[in-house]
Amino acid sequence: MGGCVGSHHDSSGSLNENSDGTGVALGRNQPLKRERPKWKSDYPMTEGQLRSKRDEFWDTAPAFEGRKEIWDALRAAASAFESNDHLLAQAILDGASITLPHGALTECYDELGNRYQLPVYCLSPPVNMIEERSDEPDGSGGECQLRLRLSTGRDLRLAVRSTDTVGMMKRRLQSQEGVPATTQRWFFSGRPLTDRLRLDQLNISRDYVVQVILSQPPAPVSTPGHTQGASEPTPVEN
Repeated sequence: MGGCVGSHHDSSGSLNENSDGTGVALGRNQPLKRERPKWKSDYPMTEGQLRSKRDEFWDTAPAFEGRKEIWDALRAAASAFESNDHLLAQAILDGASITLPHGALTECYDELGNRYQLPVYCLSPPVNMIEERSDEPDGSGGECQLRLRLSTGRDLRLAVRSTDTVGMMKRRLQSQEGVPATTQRWFFSGRPLTDRLRLDQLNISRDYVVQVILSQPPAPVSTPGHTQGASEPTPVEN
């Protein structure tokens, strides 16, 4: 999957120069290059398929080796890199003490010498990307089904329209499931969605699942019929 991670240490615990077998000293660091990698998928893929493939990588890579905080930093840097915000990407890498021997995110090292490899599909779309908006309503605002995955682990479909904002969809979910809109946080490809964004601005393909994080509602202070304390007033009937 391209998510291999490894570290190479000598008996003293320090890094061996050139221990990665590439002839590059691991202490060497180059600034992040601006060129985005060009690659071709084995099969033409949609934007939704690409996002699902990326999500699978980011969800599973930290489970093998390496440090979670470094994976989180790399994910943020990869997102900034793809958005052509190289200054932000470089700042994230510097802040996390991540070195790039070749100036590319495809091979990185943390300060402990752990090696992180990012697949090219996490850095740029393939040249044979299919541009489509499957299962999306047309400009008339027709209804479609949006796939949601709640933080409780439940998957469901929500009837929405292309002209709906995220805030409106939150209220639809509240009407359907009884979940207060104020306790919902929506994420698309790892990015939070603001209430004013419209569905037709998101380009969500039918094979992509929108993540909905639910915060716990505050516990009620008291329940009628279960008050305690002799000092509390007792209702008086007229």
